[in-house]
Amino acid sequence: MGGSRVQVNKPHKSRFSSKSSRSIHKVSQKDKNRIAKSDRNVTKGARAARLQRSKMLREQKRAALLKEKRASSGLASPPRVILLFPLSASVNVSSLAEDLLRLLSTECTGVLSSTVASSEYKLRLTVLQAPHGDLLSCMEMAKVADLIAFVASATEGVRCDYIDSFGSQCLSVFRSLGLPSTVVLIRDLPTELKRRNDAKKICTSSLTSEFPEDCKFYPADTKDDLHKFVWLFKEQRLTTPNWRNQRPYLMAQKVDMVQDDSSPGKCTLLLTGYTRARCLSVNQLVHVSGAGDFQLSKIEIIKDPTPLNTRKEHDAMDSDDIQVVEVLHSLAPDPLNLEPLLVENVPDPLAGEQTWPTEAEMAEADRNQKQKKLRKRTLPRGTSEYQAAWIVDDTDEEHSDAKDDGDDDEDDDGMVLDEGESGFPSQEGANNLDFDEDQASLYLRDSDEETENDSMMMEGENLTREQIEDEIKKIKEAHAEDEEFPDEVDTPLDVPARKRFAKHRGVKSFRTSLWDPKESLPPEYARIFAFDNFARTQKHVIAKSLELEQESRDDCAPAGSYARLYIKEVPLDVASKLCVVSRTAPIISCGLLQHESKMSVLHFSYPQRVSKLKATVRYMFHNPEDVRWFKPVEVWTKCGRRGRIKEPVGTHGAMKCVFNGGLQQHDTVCMSLYKRSYPKWPEHRFPLLNA
Repeated sequence: MGGSRVQVNKPHKSRFSSKSSRSIHKVSQKDKNRIAKSDRNVTKGARAARLQRSKMLREQKRAALLKEKRASSGLASPPRVILLFPLSASVNVSSLAEDLLRLLSTECTGVLSSTVASSEYKLRLTVLQAPHGDLLSCMEMAKVADLIAFVASATEGVRCDYIDSFGSQCLSVFRSLGLPSTVVLIRDLPTELKRRNDAKKICTSSLTSEFPEDCKFYPADTKDDLHKFVWLFKEQRLTTPNWRNQRPYLMAQKVDMVQDDSSPGKCTLLLTGYTRARCLSVNQLVHVSGAGDFQLSKIEIIKDPTPLNTRKEHDAMDSDDIQVVEVLHSLAPDPLNLEPLLVENVPDPLAGEQTWPTEAEMAEADRNQKQKKLRKRTLPRGTSEYQAAWIVDDTDEEHSDAKDDGDDDEDDDGMVLDEGESGFPSQEGANNLDFDEDQASLYLRDSDEETENDSMMMEGENLTREQIEDEIKKIKEAHAEDEEFPDEVDTPLDVPARKRFAKHRGVKSFRTSLWDPKESLPPEYARIFAFDNFARTQKHVIAKSLELEQESRDDCAPAGSYARLYIKEVPLDVASKLCVVSRTAPIISCGLLQHESKMSVLHFSYPQRVSKLKATVRYMFHNPEDVRWFKPVEVWTKCGRRGRIKEPVGTHGAMKCVFNGGLQQHDTVCMSLYKRSYPKWPEHRFPLLNA
């Protein structure tokens, strides 16, 4: 063809230009083996890292257990506290306490001290006897007990009365406080072997459901029985409530008072005992049970009066100045680091006052005032401008500036809003806006046309008061099962609604509407301390206490030391009462964390205890059989958590539950139950004819 160009076949472009260059990209067998070996090395390295990490975790746990064991049973550890609690009034715990102290003490005669050290068992022990009938004293002893030994009597003929009413009440209180390690000691068993075993089995089977699953039962009549119990108790790992391990505390073995001449009516209270759980700083505030919060003026570290070393004990007994107290060193507070004793906030009456406004602020206020005059709102008498913001407001736009002359004659007592504020536009403005069904239903009420509902309401106005009450009663009976909205209340007949709900405000949305939480608060609420972020503050305070524990500071008395606390500015009458109470019940002093002395408000409702995903719930059921019956049913909370029942706790219907997320104290646990219901078959299908 004329003018056509000759087609030229171009060489095909491939990945490799030639066969020789193709071999360059091949991987040799040696390189393949090296690559595979490197992959195997990576796998082996990851496995070795996992094994190393597991080994490290095991060593850390082993070291923590060893440290805990040394802290609880070492030479520097304080004496373990055993509380002997009688389950009934017929149990004699005095003889049991004497037998225990005789077993551990080296003294054969004389009056025994409540705290003894045994070189044979390598154990120091403090034995407390709970007074039957005194609930407050029993609670104070249970707070500091490392082991609660419940004592039961297996006397023949009284097999069913192992626990009386007071014992049951104390058990309930102890569960609320948080039980430490527990055992049950059985006394008054028969001497014959067969009858002894039968009586122990009957007592054990009767009391098993009242105590935790790990609770052990021991006979405690003979010396051999007590020897076995003490040996097992020495090797036992004790568990204590979490709240006790977070704060230092001291159970006073000696209580004295020194009158203060500088401040009349005040004195210095002296509490002597072993510091426990954590180190106690002299700059901390302390809480004395039954007295209040106070500051420390001094802490003295004293030589241990009951050392575990036998040689030191004999040297102390042979010395002539055995009554002289040897002070090892003294701790004085630092005025710069001393925690202030603040319980209530001191409000400033001028804190809400403002300075003289500037010219710009006055000009802006004038402009706002002119804009407010353009739209009029009819509000209840005595309503402030801020309270007016609580009233339901569907739109902020001004629909019309025109006002009817008859509006000025309206009564000022009603909660009536104008067009621009209430969202009820005039007839001219209503045609220019789009409304949803709820708003349209509201606007229909202002129409001049009489509807069916209006006629029914007019007929209802002619009813008597008794007829109105009957109608309301029928409505209540028809909706008695509807408990979805428990906040609903009915308008009373004898009291006008404007008076009954005078303190209430209409809010479009409680979540999104602007409202001041400090409005109309009582003056006393100004004395309460408020935390911006309670969880963050709590985390910071606990971290600070852990740093105090890990650092070896000069202002702290280490845990396990025998110390004397000088608590200053204690009222004289309070200190005198504490000296009297110390003869029958222990006086406990607890170190407070930062901000714990300040008055605040905490909202919470019945899980009883919450620990991560687990919670103890009560008052849903009232016996363990019901808990086991409904165990397969799923439970849910109002905050959106779902879980299941794990097991019952105790005999009053409490139960352990596991949820799919962390549970908060203000949450409520619920269970959904359904049943099929059918309408009743009519007996008379044609009542008019059968009549």
